[in-house]
Amino acid sequence: MQLPNFSDKFSDNLALLPAMETVAAIELLDQSGTPVAKIENKPGQAGSLRVYGWLADTLGAITPEAAELGLKIYAEHTQDARANPGKHPNIDRLFNIKTADQTLQVKAL
Repeated sequence: MQLPNFSDKFSDNLALLPAMETVAAIELLDQSGTPVAKIENKPGQAGSLRVYGWLADTLGAITPEAAELGLKIYAEHTQDARANPGKHPNIDRLFNIKTADQTLQVKAL
């Protein structure tokens, strides 16, 4: 699988991902199928919706490998999230996906 060459700037990385204008939101489901989060296609969340949606489309789910790639895509925001826990919950979630049993499925709404 050929992945885009992501840079150290989130806006540049986001431009490499497909738009998701027809998706109102995505729901993140844990291993048991229980919803754990919802990301809406609205200002402040639309970028995360595109990142999570692309990761799920490309890698099948938000696996530990996908989480690492997501942190790279978020670029400078990843560093800000490390320095300010809770400020970027969609990035914080990726920090916590370390094992396969923490994999999240993505469901478009």
